[in-house]
Amino acid sequence: MRRQLELFFIALGFFTRLPVPAWVGWAPEQLTQAARYFPLVGWVVGGLVAAGYLLMAQILPPSLAVVLSTALGIRLTGAFHEDGLADTCDGLGGGWDKAQALTIMKDSRLGSYGAIGLTLMLLAKAVALIELGGDADGDVALALLVAHPLSRLAATVVMHLLPYVRADDSAKSRAVARPLAPADLAVATGCGLLPLLLLAPLEALGALLAAAAATLWLIRLFLRRLGGHTGDCLGAVQQAAELACYLGILAAWNYI
Repeated sequence: MRRQLELFFIALGFFTRLPVPAWVGWAPEQLTQAARYFPLVGWVVGGLVAAGYLLMAQILPPSLAVVLSTALGIRLTGAFHEDGLADTCDGLGGGWDKAQALTIMKDSRLGSYGAIGLTLMLLAKAVALIELGGDADGDVALALLVAHPLSRLAATVVMHLLPYVRADDSAKSRAVARPLAPADLAVATGCGLLPLLLLAPLEALGALLAAAAATLWLIRLFLRRLGGHTGDCLGAVQQAAELACYLGILAAWNYI
């Protein structure tokens, strides 16, 4: 049990700015094993963001509560996934071939494609959550509790299915960019899908199908343009799948 708790804290420390116990160690092979708990990190982030939204919505307009809770989520993760999205947009938008795209993605400077992609993503997520709010703050909280684990499962699936394409060992995500063992993949899948039970059946189906569609489209894009994935690609998958989850719930509402 202590070993599994240590692996969870390793995942939490890697993907967030949240403090972890001092007794938790770190080694590349441990991070690989901790991949099973990446979606569980989404439980923590989603829970804190949802709680922040519910608290702020008591004293502020819902739209402002959405913006501030989004900022809270970015602070909790250190903009880890948002940075990956921006770098992916820059690389795929400005690179003519694989080598050029990977070089651009490695550059720490933010380009036009990255700035536009990140701005549109944050705007779309905020508007989607505002639409989900309506007269019921709880709907936003439930969407956050579902989208954060599900989107991290989507990134885990991409990491499992696609090869890692960077040849150097300097990338931070190099240590975790390996296929999961069957048991680890099963745990990650359970952690990512279980929160769907919080939604009505049609809402859950809409969220799952939308997230899956976004993930499959990005898998095809990454294979065609890069031949695999990088750590930045995983951040882009998380962001796209999170937005897709919100859109899937809204689509289910419109269908009803």
